[in-house]
Amino acid sequence: MRELAARVEGVRRTNLGEILRLVHHNGALSRAQITALTGLNRSTVADLVGALTQQDILAEGNPNPTRRVGRPSPMVSPSDSIVALALNPEVDAIEVAVVGLGGRVLRRARRVVDAIPTPAETIAVTREIVEEWRREELASTRVIGLGAAIPGLVRESDGVVRFAPHLGWREENFGAALTEALELPVTVGNDASLGALAEWIFGAARDHEHIVYLNGGASGIGGGLIVHGRLVSGAGGYAGEWGQNAPSVNDSALRTQDGVLEDEVNRTRLVELVGLGAPDDSELAQALTATNGAIQSEVQRQQLVLAGALANAINALNPSRIVLGGFLAILHDADPVRLREYVARYSMRVPMENVTIRAAELGADRLHIGAAEAAFASLLADPMR
Repeated sequence: MRELAARVEGVRRTNLGEILRLVHHNGALSRAQITALTGLNRSTVADLVGALTQQDILAEGNPNPTRRVGRPSPMVSPSDSIVALALNPEVDAIEVAVVGLGGRVLRRARRVVDAIPTPAETIAVTREIVEEWRREELASTRVIGLGAAIPGLVRESDGVVRFAPHLGWREENFGAALTEALELPVTVGNDASLGALAEWIFGAARDHEHIVYLNGGASGIGGGLIVHGRLVSGAGGYAGEWGQNAPSVNDSALRTQDGVLEDEVNRTRLVELVGLGAPDDSELAQALTATNGAIQSEVQRQQLVLAGALANAINALNPSRIVLGGFLAILHDADPVRLREYVARYSMRVPMENVTIRAAELGADRLHIGAAEAAFASLLADPMR
């Protein structure tokens, strides 16, 4: 009898998690829509939604006024009282954000640093920001945890940062130290993999199950991979380091040094060329529209080198969508047609036929949303725990 009760309770928890995930990933849904999407009966959905609203995880509102056929069904949306924190340390700044259910970035703080931050400095800055928020904006919310998006190799099993080359971090048990400082559960992951997760759920890769994501930032180029609708992390959690591969383009006129992809396709090189101090991506994108011949020549060169890497991904993995984030999105938007033509030069014709290449849609929020998604994972798995 006890075993049967445990089994029934397990099914209930699974269904609660599925309903929360649907509303979290899709936004407000009516009870009727939830019933159709889950295959559960109406009374079961009403009971489960009621349990989630009692815990202030979901909220119910008036039926959709545009729905005129059939019995009105209350709208179910994420509660505003549940949030996660997100952290992204870079070589030039430390960013912290508050993210609500539904992938909504509610608040962010960016602390520019004069030198590359150490783990201890990153933790101190994060703690200072979070404690200030706890006295104000977060005072009436429940903080589920914090997700940290690190530009480096993060061991999946325990969140240890094995090597973050541009930050100079090695074998740092960063998650444990941050957990102790904040007294919150902390999940640590690779920034580009978390960016891929965010774009797949909320952005440019929605409705695709085979995705290659490349992100370009101040710390180089990383990436993520989704196959059959699952984020692929590899044996240890280190998959997706596209920037550390040798460029596929052998034309010496396109190479500036005998380095890896992120040496050739490089944000710093673009920033120096346009003569800006520390531009954000929107300022850099605007500067690259100049008719200056040297600027346009460098954009075209970087597109060609990037195209070789994208072609390898297409030939090996056969994705239906490639998403480019950070300054790689700027390279894409500079001339999407030309970039696709370059990729087609190096890829096999058949897998190239159905692949689409898009700039990331979530902009600067993508890493915050992805990191928060990692923090929300335990809630989505078992909302009533």
